[in-house]
Amino acid sequence: MPGFEYKGLNSAGKNVKGNIEAENIKMARTRLKREGIYVVDIKDKKTEAERRSKSFTIGSGVSVQDLAMMTRQLATLVKAQIPLVDALAALVEQVENPTLKGTLSEIRQAVNEGSSFHKALSKYPKVYPQIYVSMIEAGEMSGTLEIILIRLAEFTERQNELKSKVRSAMMYPVLMGVFGFVVMVVLFVFVIPKITAVFDDMKQALPWYTTLLISISNFVADYWITLTVFLVVTAIVFFRWKSSEGGRPRWDSVQMKIPIIGRLVRMIAVSRFAKTLSTLLAGGVPMLNAFDIVKTVVDNKVFERVISEARDNVSEGESIAAPLRKSGEFPPIVLHMIAIGEKTGDLENMLTQVSDAYDFQVNNAVDGLTSLLEPIMIIVMGVIIGFIVFAILVPIFDMTNLAG
Repeated sequence: MPGFEYKGLNSAGKNVKGNIEAENIKMARTRLKREGIYVVDIKDKKTEAERRSKSFTIGSGVSVQDLAMMTRQLATLVKAQIPLVDALAALVEQVENPTLKGTLSEIRQAVNEGSSFHKALSKYPKVYPQIYVSMIEAGEMSGTLEIILIRLAEFTERQNELKSKVRSAMMYPVLMGVFGFVVMVVLFVFVIPKITAVFDDMKQALPWYTTLLISISNFVADYWITLTVFLVVTAIVFFRWKSSEGGRPRWDSVQMKIPIIGRLVRMIAVSRFAKTLSTLLAGGVPMLNAFDIVKTVVDNKVFERVISEARDNVSEGESIAAPLRKSGEFPPIVLHMIAIGEKTGDLENMLTQVSDAYDFQVNNAVDGLTSLLEPIMIIVMGVIIGFIVFAILVPIFDMTNLAG
């Protein structure tokens, strides 16, 4: 039960303060009045979790997995005909994530005081995204909250699976790249100079590849701090540019033109577009509102522009497929299925089929990319190490032959 801190005056006119538990602030005032206390000030008694939920330094303190699990549990409770307030109270006790626990406690209190569920959720945009709030609103308006919660749980679970799949696939090459860079720096700064020192007393000319290796080693050894700072600054500048208002659209456009990677980026964007739009329309969200949400979910400025144009077309009574086809960003099969869905009035089902097909293709593409990158990284590392060994051993063998 929520707690409240109060300050007031008792029947003798003396200042008093304390804590009281009640279902809501109105009931707390009523109880205090019965006890002969005139309330001067009363406010919620915050738990530590609730304080954390209010400080939005938490950002993404709630993972997609946590949100999906909570949504699935809430759907189960609502399906069992448990009142929403009681279901939220049960979730507050059940969830382990402190941020999620704190926001749910606040939401339960707001709903208990008469607020709608979606309005209470909308106060925490960094925890509950726009698509989540809009779906809940549609479910409340249509009386199908139970069905909407199940769809939301499935949607968030699939998004989490896709995100985890891509992240896991990229982890290996990133770690290999970092490890390889560190190994190269150690070799060129500390190992190679000591080995090639034996060549200083040689009177014969060194092969060009050995001379190149020594020059690279000397340069790296002399300027490794400067090179490290340069790389760090370059990375910071690049990521800031990539996140800027002007740089993000350009980067999204460039990465879709990169061989192999660009195809994967496009497939992920198409899958997100189809799945999100299908989920929203199936949940009863109006078409124009659905497009406003979808363009933020695809997380790609190129597709965001195309979706905005499609929204404008829809608002003027035209089709969705025309601006998508004009953009050249969507594959023909996707456009064909959307056009059929519009003509037959079965757009949600067609979009679901598109999403399922592209999720399958993304999984295959990620697996293929992973299997391709691993041998490439190994070959690159092998070539570099082989060059170093060859450039060092050949002069040593020549010295041995001359000495013999």
